Amino acid sequence: MGPFLLTLYYFIIAVIVVIIGLLVFESLTKKYKDWEEIKNGNHAVALSIAGKIIGICIILSFSVYHSVKITDTLIWGAFGVFLQMVAYLLFEVLTRKFSVEEQLHKGNIAVGIVTFSVSVGLAFVIGASIT
Repeated sequence: MGPFLLTLYYFIIAVIVVIIGLLVFESLTKKYKDWEEIKNGNHAVALSIAGKIIGICIILSFSVYHSVKITDTLIWGAFGVFLQMVAYLLFEVLTRKFSVEEQLHKGNIAVGIVTFSVSVGLAFVIGASIT
């Protein structure tokens, strides 16, 4: 398989995994709709979503570096989305003094930045573990 075709396959996989990941995360937020908040200019939610997208793509990139088969990238992508979701839920549970979801909905940029950082930071850890 030529490099251009392989790149196209990985691109398609990345787009599909990111879309599925975003749909999964959208189902987790009950107080608001992600894309509606972004449309209305909620920077905190935009940061949170950006972190999730970048985080998923970081995990996928490590998978591409270390996988032999395209199916490996699909599997690692799904596992990465799952772990990102776990990280988001843990972050919500560990911040017992306030609701992350509620603060994002209110447009709290500080919470958006921390959420972004958790997603991206943990993506590097998850990605580095892929061998």
